[in-house]
Amino acid sequence: MSNPPDSRPAIEFRNVSYRLSGNGNESRVLLQDLNLEVQRGETLVLLGRSGSGKTTTLKLINRLLTPSHGELRVDSRPIFEWDVIRLRRMIGYVIQDVGLFPHFTVERNIGLVPKIEKWDADRISKRVSELLQLVGLDPEIASRYPRELSGGQRQRVGVARALAADPPILLMDEPFGALDPITRAELQREFLDLQKRLRKTVVFVTHDLREALLLGTRIALIEAGRVVAVQTPEQFRNSTEPLPSAYKHAFGTGL
Repeated sequence: MSNPPDSRPAIEFRNVSYRLSGNGNESRVLLQDLNLEVQRGETLVLLGRSGSGKTTTLKLINRLLTPSHGELRVDSRPIFEWDVIRLRRMIGYVIQDVGLFPHFTVERNIGLVPKIEKWDADRISKRVSELLQLVGLDPEIASRYPRELSGGQRQRVGVARALAADPPILLMDEPFGALDPITRAELQREFLDLQKRLRKTVVFVTHDLREALLLGTRIALIEAGRVVAVQTPEQFRNSTEPLPSAYKHAFGTGL
């Protein structure tokens, strides 16, 4: 008999705040009393304008930042009980400018974490080929350098690198924001297809309402460091609650 699926949240924020210390006694609140759960296998989109606290929330999850107050749990364990290296290796991270090492080939970029994890060379090579096919790239691209790739290709390599060691959690910080509209739409469709197959727990940051409605299982709307609402895309479309002014026009265009 198989074990029942784990119903516990993958990530939990319990009254989490983050203050950025300044000179003297001054500090600036970037997140205030954040209460949020990310369910296993869902894509939770953090939607908000620049400076609203979206990226700060991501950085708290993999301990690039430390909460000033409250409790953050990953896989039901308080964040401080995790060895930070083990924590980060179970979390894939994709950012807008990809962050590939320019002096590494595509294969070395993708195989970086598996190599750190002491996978043998044969296993890494097979994994790289498998991932390149998974993200829609020809395995022959493995010997190229990032400068030889288009923006869309680099972004696909970034996703492949984040998935290399098969982490259960994926953090994506505006991964398609710098791409042209056609490439962006193409990668959004590919992401949906990939997520249907892999069922990773994804926290996806964007300021684009259409992207949030397309990709999210649920959407957490963040304004000035606070969660304003957490709803499914359908609930957002049908909501009678007043929206922040930045999104009223978008809803009025027939979304």
